[in-house]
Amino acid sequence: MDLEVRHLRALCAIADRGSLHRAARELGMSQPSLTTQLRRIENSLGGQLFTRERTGCRPTPLGRTVLSRARPLIAGMQDLVTDAKAAAALAAGPRLRIGSTASRALPGWLRRLRARLPGTETSLHMDVSANALLRLVAAGQLDVAFVHEVEGCPLRVPEGLSVRVLVEREPQSVTLAADHPAAGNPVVKLADLADDRWMVDPTVDGEWDGMRRMLQSAGLNPPVLHGDYLTAFSLVASGEVVTVCQPTSRPRPDTVIRPLAGDPLGVRLFLAGRAGVDESDLDVAYEELAVAYAELA
Repeated sequence: MDLEVRHLRALCAIADRGSLHRAARELGMSQPSLTTQLRRIENSLGGQLFTRERTGCRPTPLGRTVLSRARPLIAGMQDLVTDAKAAAALAAGPRLRIGSTASRALPGWLRRLRARLPGTETSLHMDVSANALLRLVAAGQLDVAFVHEVEGCPLRVPEGLSVRVLVEREPQSVTLAADHPAAGNPVVKLADLADDRWMVDPTVDGEWDGMRRMLQSAGLNPPVLHGDYLTAFSLVASGEVVTVCQPTSRPRPDTVIRPLAGDPLGVRLFLAGRAGVDESDLDVAYEELAVAYAELA
């Protein structure tokens, strides 16, 4: 078997994350598949690269040698790809590739950017995973990304990214059915939701951990359903569940959005771009995003 760049990335992920399970999640593959790939790599090189321990994986002396050679190769390959894409983009004309998690500010932001940059092609890439978007910016596949960081669950911001904070802490709200007993309250206490089922999208980075900590701090241990938020809002309307939401969310006729007493859960909103690359585009994107977000108030 010939070693490829993807194999070297897998080895670095295992070393950085310290376990096959966490590395597989980062690489977007199953743990059995990564285990099989590691075994094939070790067979190809003729020796064990990692020792498996109860606490995770540790590089062997051979593994450390391979990793010391692999990291510069990966960085060099990434630089090659980034520079080539930058050259291609320059030849094709100005463009701004935007990534974002879900936000009602997006339509106004894109509209303002098109007006501010009339000769620039603007594209949008949506993803529920803020970490995935940040990796795309670092890889040169996006120019900027607007992301939400759940309190207590810091995102993995790659080196070389410049961060502009839009909102340092935005308290999250709760969505209830319009006929929920607590819907008439201007502010809802978590204790008022003690008998409710909750719903969360576990694919949104930090969302499940943040909500679980919030409920545990309030002494609650309710049943929790996992699913996407489009489904969640439909179930909220029928009274099946309640769920956290952004305060800028727009309620449906059969739901209400209320702030939570004590603001027990918050998120940080920020825009990230590659430092030193098209800083003027990052400035413009941040300025127009700030205005678009303020319009939601």
